[in-house]
Amino acid sequence: MILIILGGFLMALADSVPGVSGGTVAFLMGIYDNFIGSLNNIVSKDKEKRKKAFLFLVKLLGGWIVGMASAALVITAVFEENIYEISSLFLGFVIFAIPLMFVEEKESFKKKYYNIIFTLFGAAFVVAITYFSDGATNSSLKWGEFDVFTGVLLFVAAMIAISAMVLPGISGSTILLVFGFYQPVMDAIHGFLKLDFTYFVGLCIFGCGVLTGVFTVVKGLKIALDKARSATMYGIIGMMLGSLYAIVMGPTSLKENPRPAMTWDTFNIVFFIIGGVVILGLQALKVLSAKREAAKQSAK
Repeated sequence: MILIILGGFLMALADSVPGVSGGTVAFLMGIYDNFIGSLNNIVSKDKEKRKKAFLFLVKLLGGWIVGMASAALVITAVFEENIYEISSLFLGFVIFAIPLMFVEEKESFKKKYYNIIFTLFGAAFVVAITYFSDGATNSSLKWGEFDVFTGVLLFVAAMIAISAMVLPGISGSTILLVFGFYQPVMDAIHGFLKLDFTYFVGLCIFGCGVLTGVFTVVKGLKIALDKARSATMYGIIGMMLGSLYAIVMGPTSLKENPRPAMTWDTFNIVFFIIGGVVILGLQALKVLSAKREAAKQSAK
């Protein structure tokens, strides 16, 4: 349970900033398949599957809510002030994660090198999203400060963003940047947590878009993982490689004080190493959890 709650918390932290996907965190912590399966099974006709999915998602959501609230109140400010350190940390996350994915999914990659074309597509997709996010406009989500068209666009952006958040390598926050809603959504969450209810309608529209994305697109992801896992995993690796470009370009997307893209001069090796240590620590935690689960099963 602690691993699932911690996973939700870390997923929210990743989802709250452009360049890193909560799906990557879920994959590294060994809960990705359970995450996708639970989202799919929550509407299953099988009562037992629904119950199991509900309990898993409640634990995950508990951690995610705490993580997102923390991000809205604190981490976005830290992100602005220490963008190069945070970006170096995220580079450490992704670069150390990729080899672990090859180890975890070796059967998906072994002797199926023809699927590398999906790696190229995945990388190109994320790079294109990052590139076209430049210059996106932002609108306030306060009641009376956005029109019907903005509301519809917000719904669509939320639906696409949540779909991206569940894929390792694609940052849902980057999708929101493309549509110009990243800062407005973070401001709305921050304001609502401070009891400013003028953001309520905007957040409801965003929430409805999120739920629509969960119950439509996620089912397709589940089918892809079940029926074409090798091609899907090659594509995920590509998206993670593409996210390196998104992280490097992250400083240019800041609203208040855009900065140049990260270079070797602004790269912070200490935070990069910390990112790698965190990933290796999560991997060790996952292995320990798996051993305990196996011990429980053998005891039965």
